[in-house]
Amino acid sequence: MDGAWRGGIAVLPQTAQLIYSNPLRSALDTADFRMEGEARVSFPDGVMRLENVLDPSLGQQSNFVYWCPETFPSDIAISWEFRPLREPGLAMMFLAASGRQGEDLFDAALAERRGEYGQYHSGDINAFHVSYFRRRYPEERAFHTCNLRKSYGAHLVCQGADPIPYAVDASAPYRMLIVKSKEKLQLFIQELKIFEWRDDGASWGPLLGGGKIGFRQMAPLVAEYANLQVYDLGKGR
Repeated sequence: MDGAWRGGIAVLPQTAQLIYSNPLRSALDTADFRMEGEARVSFPDGVMRLENVLDPSLGQQSNFVYWCPETFPSDIAISWEFRPLREPGLAMMFLAASGRQGEDLFDAALAERRGEYGQYHSGDINAFHVSYFRRRYPEERAFHTCNLRKSYGAHLVCQGADPIPYAVDASAPYRMLIVKSKEKLQLFIQELKIFEWRDDGASWGPLLGGGKIGFRQMAPLVAEYANLQVYDLGKGR
């Protein structure tokens, strides 16, 4: 996929196949999701809402990750809808997440994770971190960017401008799309390409393959999510 769009619809290669679709409308849709940390998951008006339950004064202890249980292949496109309701805070998508030795992300041999960021960038897992709504700290609110990090290690490898407004002006959900194909990773918001990065497989560790995806929030952000879909871009190769 080259990130092209026509009439608001992503142009996927003919070999792409929809392999996961979840409307995120009710608790039944996320019955198998796994929460790391403490958070409230609700579905007002048939849309998944995530918010912290621990006081933000606890810092990283008040943050959380909500994992989709599926393990996805290496070359995928991930789409979903996002709407911020209350700030400050931060929203991030983890992808290609697995143990550093190839273990499944939920392998009992891996160290426990409770939503504290260091457990995800400098623990015993690898992942990409796409932070697409950054309003937690004063410097983030003063200059809005979307960041791409690669772990192991908190390597900031790419940035792009963040077009999502403050929550008070976000009257409708925003269409999000991440494309990971071979060595290339792209982020789109509302059909606008935010960044594109190519991994040389050496500077920041080897290329990441398949793994799990998950929603991360930093307190006290309240946000809604809907229509999670994943396409396999590697079929037919």
